[in-house]
Amino acid sequence: ASTCSRCGPGYKTPLDAMKGPREEIVYLPCIYRNTDIQKPDYLATVDVNPQSPNFCKVIHRLPMPNLKDELHHSGWNACSSCYDDPSKRRNRLILPSLISSRIYVVDVGTDPRAPRLHKVHLSKPSVINCKSCLYRNALIVMAYPFIYVIGNWEQPGEAAPFGYDFWYQPRHNVMISTEWGAPKALGNGFNPADVRAGHYGQRLHVWDWTTHKRIQILDLGEEGAIPLEIRFLHNPAAAEGFVGCALQSTVFRFYKTPKGNWAAEKVIHIPGKKVKGWALPEMPGLITDILISLDDRFLYFSNWLHGDIRQYDITDRRNPRMVGQVFLAGSILKDGPVKVLEDKELDSQPAPRIIKGKRVQGGPQMLQLSLDGKRLYVTTSLYSAWDKQFYPDLVKEGSVMMQIDVDTDKGGLKLNENFLVDFGAEPDGPALAHELRYPGGDCTSDIWL
Repeated sequence: ASTCSRCGPGYKTPLDAMKGPREEIVYLPCIYRNTDIQKPDYLATVDVNPQSPNFCKVIHRLPMPNLKDELHHSGWNACSSCYDDPSKRRNRLILPSLISSRIYVVDVGTDPRAPRLHKVHLSKPSVINCKSCLYRNALIVMAYPFIYVIGNWEQPGEAAPFGYDFWYQPRHNVMISTEWGAPKALGNGFNPADVRAGHYGQRLHVWDWTTHKRIQILDLGEEGAIPLEIRFLHNPAAAEGFVGCALQSTVFRFYKTPKGNWAAEKVIHIPGKKVKGWALPEMPGLITDILISLDDRFLYFSNWLHGDIRQYDITDRRNPRMVGQVFLAGSILKDGPVKVLEDKELDSQPAPRIIKGKRVQGGPQMLQLSLDGKRLYVTTSLYSAWDKQFYPDLVKEGSVMMQIDVDTDKGGLKLNENFLVDFGAEPDGPALAHELRYPGGDCTSDIWL
């Protein structure tokens, strides 16, 4: 997806990326762990070109060589940070496994429509972004171009107690990482007692990008419990961004202060709903995935339990303003077992979402935005152990991929009723589809220098 023949991968600037070609295929990991199907997880390639005879179909499946990996998030061997280096190619998708100790390197360069396995590594990753990957409490460096693990990224003795996502801003010589929880706590489901026992995180770790030293810890407090996805603004000169905190359904803005250190402030809070017929008397929204449009105008996130996706205008960074919302299933549907007793936002419980005759199970979860910002893709699986606990019908019937049409002028979200990829209809049985990636790079995996 180069814009010139002499350049490296990606695009010169985020605004150039917005003018890139429309997405034609999407890669997603599909998970069988915690289902009744004894098959390996696989990488699905989906055709999303409306002119194609295979529109909305899985056109290729690459099974992993092992069972129960729990593929989760992925990353690239190179991104737009290598734009000026013609020796680099974005031709390997790095697929870490959350539960097993494997990292799969997938060749998507030889035939983008039919990826093939290139290599398997043993390590313990969670999220990979460009050339490094972060496991819950250790950062692993992978060397380009041969891709092999060369050791821990952070300095000895400085590993964070938990890890999850990270984002770096080279112009400010900084990387910031988040915390999910202890593997033993989250491995088989969510127990609120584990939060009280300190097995889940609530801090951001600020690292010096050059020396790999930890320079600051930002404690977000209880309101910032389980900070998952972190997003700097795409503008490489910007020294601020947003992080979604799952448990209390808050979004914090983090920023560099005039003194040169880092701070964070809460800018969005989704109120919980008082309910009966559910696991707890109050149901949080559970903010899971968040992303920022390439022009840094809009922030999107999903409330996996309440069942909605929201769009915020973030031109005033300290005061995000909700401009779009769409409900896509969730736990408070009017024909479900949960009765909402008190709701600070809605007058009534939302109706179930049926697309092309298929009832959507689970809640909106992983997001990916088209480069031009006009189409938001969404899948419904969070993580197989939590899927099984909160949405058993999702595990039985498989997840779906949907597309939301975005108003990029005034803001607004509308479900595309003609788009559905049904992973309940997979050849080996219903699968749990997770994160979405485009071959040429996307909103959540590109970093600019």
